[in-house]
Amino acid sequence: MNTDFGKVGVLYGGQSAERPVSLVSGKGVYDALISKGIDAHLFDTGERSLAELAAAGFDRVFIALHGRYGEDGSLQGALELLRIPYTGSGVMASSLAMDKIMTKRIWSAQGIPTAPYCQVQTREDMDAASRTLGYPFILKAPHEGSTLGLSKVTGPDGLSSAFEEVHAFDSELLAEKFIEGRELTVAILGQGNQARAFPVIEIVAPEGNYDFEHKYVSNDTQYHCPASLPEALAAQIRQTCEQAFVAVGCEGWGRVDVMLDRDHRYFLLEVNTSPGMTPHSLVPIGAKAEGMSYADLCVQILAQASCKIRHDQPKTETQL
Repeated sequence: MNTDFGKVGVLYGGQSAERPVSLVSGKGVYDALISKGIDAHLFDTGERSLAELAAAGFDRVFIALHGRYGEDGSLQGALELLRIPYTGSGVMASSLAMDKIMTKRIWSAQGIPTAPYCQVQTREDMDAASRTLGYPFILKAPHEGSTLGLSKVTGPDGLSSAFEEVHAFDSELLAEKFIEGRELTVAILGQGNQARAFPVIEIVAPEGNYDFEHKYVSNDTQYHCPASLPEALAAQIRQTCEQAFVAVGCEGWGRVDVMLDRDHRYFLLEVNTSPGMTPHSLVPIGAKAEGMSYADLCVQILAQASCKIRHDQPKTETQL
């Protein structure tokens, strides 16, 4: 057995709306690590307590959770307190990336292209968003996954129903200009200057509808990797995604979603700091294009597990 990593916990399941996806992701990661001789153990954070996590004796953990309480900085903070090294981004980056509005603010300040947007809190804000963005626009719950809490608003008649539908997921909503074109995504591995993007993936869903069904269940969605793009454009998109990943403070691994319009202008939508690892997931597709197997990808991600807050700093005078 490979003992380099010690006892490894695969944290999966959780309490978010994306629990069913996380259960599949976690089982895939667990099986991959076991196949590599790693002492891995499944740990469902939706059914077991932090006290049990602290008592489990894990030397490091692989976070295979998606959404709230697993991808938003909450769990990362607990792991920092427990001093258990973990995969992926730290507390601040996880929290920022989980909030699509905050992510877009950071990217805009850095000059990184992102789709025009408005914040929405009330029905009156919906009218203002329609005037600013025009129709159609996308209404999103900014703290949910990319296919949950999302509605396309095509005209005035849809304003009220879209607000009711998406407001059930979040109190503050994101209205984003609809970019008609090709849907792309870029997986990233590493941190800082070492963060490297995998080849660009194009997602071709039936009738352009990449919803939850077509993302995680159906086999009808097609994935082209590398995407059929001019070489210079593909390189530029990959470089911009690396910059966007680092701008939010992300590390370890992640995925940046991109829209490419008919004029070959690209707009970044969001960054995922704990992407899916299911048979339909995109990060393994990008890794495969680089010649990296699913199991090797899991080991590479696990190898980067760390605590992001230094625990060896000297105590201040008030702490002595």
